[in-house]
Amino acid sequence: MTWQEATKKFLDHLKIERSLSPNTLDAYRLDVQKFKNYVIHTENPILPLDVKRENVEEFLAHLHDLQIAPHSQARILSGIKGFYKYLHYNDIIPSDPTALITTPKLTKKLPDTLEVFEIEAILDAIDLSKKEGVRNRAIIETLYSSGIRVSELVNIKKDHLNLAAGYLKVVGKGDKERFAPLGRDALKYIQMYIKEIRAKMKIKQGSESYLFLNRRGSAISRIMIFNIVKDLALKAGIKKNISPHTFRHSFATHMVEGGADLRAVQEMLGHESITTTEIYTHMDMEYLKQVIFDFHPRSHKKYILPDSEEENE
Repeated sequence: MTWQEATKKFLDHLKIERSLSPNTLDAYRLDVQKFKNYVIHTENPILPLDVKRENVEEFLAHLHDLQIAPHSQARILSGIKGFYKYLHYNDIIPSDPTALITTPKLTKKLPDTLEVFEIEAILDAIDLSKKEGVRNRAIIETLYSSGIRVSELVNIKKDHLNLAAGYLKVVGKGDKERFAPLGRDALKYIQMYIKEIRAKMKIKQGSESYLFLNRRGSAISRIMIFNIVKDLALKAGIKKNISPHTFRHSFATHMVEGGADLRAVQEMLGHESITTTEIYTHMDMEYLKQVIFDFHPRSHKKYILPDSEEENE
């Protein structure tokens, strides 16, 4: 079986049986492709069914030599392990060469978040006198108000909105549906965008159902959302490395800091497991630790005790 045939079977399985999103499928495809490119350019090119454990270990060493970040190495290995687990489970290969290869434990890097004043600075940087300004304000308000992913935002359809009730139907990973809240400002600017901008646009065929459009009347892309966010952060003078996902992290962090129930935050974010949502409790603890450091008198002052007290302490 060729690499192309084996990869196609694997991706078909992920798409049909596991209903993974196109972006996730691309990630798996690239993981397998990177490994394939390595083993076919060795002195003795190897087919997918002939791969041994040492081939995978050599590839991981190769990634390390290229100074690929540890988290990226772990992600690539995860894709390769998924590929061979599928081949073994379906009796295409007699044994899984990745079965005994463990993914190194990585320290969790807490995602960057924005303070409320930084979000307000970004919103203030939007020029509402321009047509795209109203749309961009609606986009940023929606990202922060609902905590949805950028892939979910670009796929919002007009009939997903319930403006009267103040919520949005979201189609998330694996085509799973959930409902996300829309705050007062998000509702205001979405309605403004629909009535004052979108209603007057010439919309391209095939994009009629999408809420957010580019100036040519086509559904807006993920890359365009990234560019909008980067441009606004620059105008607002924010030095942090932010992306559309930063608003999702900020939404969750501010909810947890405000005392929201973790299960409710999990539901709004569309996390399958509560452990994924629990990262925001860690972020909250970091915040609380910083508060103690900043304001507790014994955290930043050195107190000299009398000798008698020092001995008893």
